[in-house]
Amino acid sequence: MVKNLRVGIIGGGAAGFFSALSVKEHFPNAEVTIYEKSNKLLAKVKISGGGRCNVTNGRLDNKELVQNYPRGEKLLRKGFEQFNAKSTLDWFSKRGVELVTYPDNNFCVFPKSNDSQTIIDCFLRDAKRLNIEIQMQTTISQISKKDDGTFGFLANNRPVVADKIIIATGGSPKLEGMAWLQELGCEVVEPLPSLFTFNMPQESIREFMGVSVDYVHVRIESTKLSAKGSLLVTHWGMSGPAILKLSAWGARILADKNYDFAILVNWLGEVKEEELRIKLRETAEQHGSKLMVNLNPFQFPNRLWHFFIEKAGISLQCRWKELGSKTSNKLINLLVNDRYVVSGKTTFKEEFVTTGGIALNQINFQTMESKAVEGLFFAGEVMDIDGITGGFNFQAAWTTAWIAGKSVGIKNREI
Repeated sequence: MVKNLRVGIIGGGAAGFFSALSVKEHFPNAEVTIYEKSNKLLAKVKISGGGRCNVTNGRLDNKELVQNYPRGEKLLRKGFEQFNAKSTLDWFSKRGVELVTYPDNNFCVFPKSNDSQTIIDCFLRDAKRLNIEIQMQTTISQISKKDDGTFGFLANNRPVVADKIIIATGGSPKLEGMAWLQELGCEVVEPLPSLFTFNMPQESIREFMGVSVDYVHVRIESTKLSAKGSLLVTHWGMSGPAILKLSAWGARILADKNYDFAILVNWLGEVKEEELRIKLRETAEQHGSKLMVNLNPFQFPNRLWHFFIEKAGISLQCRWKELGSKTSNKLINLLVNDRYVVSGKTTFKEEFVTTGGIALNQINFQTMESKAVEGLFFAGEVMDIDGITGGFNFQAAWTTAWIAGKSVGIKNREI
């Protein structure tokens, strides 16, 4: 092991802090400095989960956990053998942070305080206790490898030397933002948006912004992409877990389509046409004299039910017993195969998640060290790893950061 190890960590976000804490946990004598270019630390942690911070996901089975990553599954499958969701729960518990898992909310895990500041305070406390130096509003430039194996770089034009560097700068929306990594000899996969909502400027369903349906099945027309979960109607189109899952799994396919495509929504989730036909028939037999608009036999909101009736060309004065076979077929098709045209996307500004980054074939999965540049490590979203919503992106950050931190002091390089 190395004594008085000098480690520079570029990025003061979730992965940057966690890797710094990991370095000090495994190598107490190391000199660790976090360099953050902005005047804010842990910015994504602050706003995650609406300010509550979705720390991780409560799926404690690694095989189940890893299925929630459109990119990075292979790396994380090995990573979770070292540090997984259970490890995260234990890590925070040891530091007095109480976490709560919500089974009815996709097993999302939040601090009991429901305040992201609880997580931030935990990190800052530990960083202070472990004498981790933090330099904010600091720009790093001209990183180079010296003959003795150390790294030289400029921090706000001041020369600095480090034995090891951990890159934890997060995702970049454009390839140009990662040019400095390419100059270091790293292979970069072009970044693209991963989690985004669907814009539907021509669709009248936008009038029902704020309406949500608990469980739907959504497909991208002419592809094999599909997702299940809740759906939220917004003033620009559609959002919610089902839509966000589709955007993540289909990130590159949808980019190739220039975000112009159509989706097909089964508003009843798993219900098939024949099951629905029987349901409508039974409703007509039992409540034939009632107006269709006044009797909604489904779980979705009445406002949507009225919208579907009108969209199917059914009069608002139509009674259930008056529903003919032709109109019934149209309503059935609409409820299980409703088509909407998507034209564009909306991303989550500060919570922006990307696919792309450092190519995973360039990384030693056991250590998070670059195969191209010895002594250079990666943590978090700067790599071509991304998860769906539900705490999975933070878990990837904790896992890769913990591994990078515990690996910087290992002398023998194994790739």
